[in-house]
Amino acid sequence: MLLIRSLAFNFVFYVNLIVQMILWTPYYFLSPRHRAWFVPKFWSRTSMWLYDKIAGTKSEITGQENLPEGSFILAPKHQSFWDAIAFFPLLQDPIYILKRELTWIPFFGWYILKMRMIPVDRGSRSKALKAVVAATKQELARNPRQLIIYPEGTRRAPGDEPAYKY
Repeated sequence: MLLIRSLAFNFVFYVNLIVQMILWTPYYFLSPRHRAWFVPKFWSRTSMWLYDKIAGTKSEITGQENLPEGSFILAPKHQSFWDAIAFFPLLQDPIYILKRELTWIPFFGWYILKMRMIPVDRGSRSKALKAVVAATKQELARNPRQLIIYPEGTRRAPGDEPAYKY
């Protein structure tokens, strides 16, 4: 039963993603960035709702009252795709540090670039670190934003020892 629910959720998740990206494209790309944030936040909420209903999970995010106003760094453990989308509705204007290959995906990558996320070339570590620091400084000088960075640089199973990439 778990396999069927998982497959059903994956199918519905990607259908939801594709349909929303196509439907929201005119609004998203013609709106200023601060208004366009509605789209990924709405998609995130619907995806999390579908996850709860179809996969039968119950997700709960606690500690939101501890998040400060304005700019701050959030450095969670990256365990699944879920934790990447769960922060969208909670944060005002997040910046994700993400692998640049995500920006190459049609529509999805365009959405990422519109939100001024910071892609990183994981092939050249020292150069990538300098580029990320420079891009982050530039972005935070424009607006107070929340920086989301997964310190391990990739997904790790719960309980696994960290394998930091630096």
